[in-house]
Amino acid sequence: MDDVIGDKATALREIGEQVASCPKCALAKTRTKAVPGSGNPETNIVFIGEGPGFHEDQQGLPFVGQAGKFLDELLASIELRREDVYICNVVKCRPPNNRDPQPEEIAACAPWLEQQLDIIKPRVIVTLGRFSMSRYFKGQAIGRIHGQPKEIDGVLVVPMYHPAAALHQASLRNTILEDFKKLPGLVEEALSKAPAEPEPEQIQLL
Repeated sequence: MDDVIGDKATALREIGEQVASCPKCALAKTRTKAVPGSGNPETNIVFIGEGPGFHEDQQGLPFVGQAGKFLDELLASIELRREDVYICNVVKCRPPNNRDPQPEEIAACAPWLEQQLDIIKPRVIVTLGRFSMSRYFKGQAIGRIHGQPKEIDGVLVVPMYHPAAALHQASLRNTILEDFKKLPGLVEEALSKAPAEPEPEQIQLL
């Protein structure tokens, strides 16, 4: 794709097809289905999680297990649906036994995520969990900075706990709900600012 993307949905679908046959790391050998991402290509908000679990690996869709049900609840709490946002992960294939993704696996998947973000051009990115958080907040702890946004290259990045954290530690449920309540105001603030102009050489990345 040599020119600026006009049809975002088509561009994302093409990436999804490439991800489905990606051989770049060992996860390709153990996946059932790759999980590129899903949602609204025209959205202003992208949620980035960690990686697919069992149900995601079976269905090829992100956040369809118990954590996904809580994410649906969180979105509904601020009057949003999956169809209003875009949801993806830092790795597109399930790590065996739901182990943490390895640095080489995250690195292998990074170009896919970069392309997705370049196509969608979100004004707000919400990181869910420490692996997506560390992409933007090096060396930080999620317990210290959750819910505290930072503008990075013209995009407002909001670090949040992964929804699964509330399944393992019930006391985090209200914390996550409170962090989500901030999102509508943060999105409104981000949209009130003029979008950053891309540098000429960046236009040719896709």
